[in-house]
Amino acid sequence: MSIVKDTIAITAITLVAGLALGVVQDITADPIAQQQEQSKQEAYKAVFEDADSFEVYDVDADALAANLAENNFNAQTINEIMEAKDASGETIGYALNVTDSEGYGGDIQFTMGIQNDGTLNGISILSISETAGLGMRAKTDPAFLAQFNGASVDKFTVVKDGTGSSSEDKIDAIGGSTVTSKAVTKGINTALAVFKELKSENVKTVGGASIE
Repeated sequence: MSIVKDTIAITAITLVAGLALGVVQDITADPIAQQQEQSKQEAYKAVFEDADSFEVYDVDADALAANLAENNFNAQTINEIMEAKDASGETIGYALNVTDSEGYGGDIQFTMGIQNDGTLNGISILSISETAGLGMRAKTDPAFLAQFNGASVDKFTVVKDGTGSSSEDKIDAIGGSTVTSKAVTKGINTALAVFKELKSENVKTVGGASIE
């Protein structure tokens, strides 16, 4: 009998704990989602201070996936694309939310802005779990991301010999964190490749079809 009682008690405790956890998750899910959305919107504004508003760029998911695969961006994801608008409603550039899964500590998510002429307008890291004092410097040390700002190139290359300042398309790696440096840079290169498609509208969805 004691075994049966113990089993019933354990089952009851498990059920109550499960219900309590479910309630807590329901209560916290919306605030967490709202905070994440707010952080994302703040990042868009941070990388495009001149924008008066942002509108979702309706992307053909299949065309976008084909573009990433063609350029060998298999560990990179474009989560969202926004058109940056001025006060008159004209598009002045794009803000892209990107995730690169090749970071030393896992996913690195950031937002970057690109002006219509291809000039990088800013980068804001939203989520990163790299090593403190090393890879985390991608977020905490402004000098690393500052290397990208104002550049207008098709692709960046990470270098470890300190020659990054000699060319617009070279980026000095963070000391001791080449993996992190390459992950962020490849994520940025992903967005640059997609930007070309945005300008040509090869990935834009209109009436359920992409413009070719």
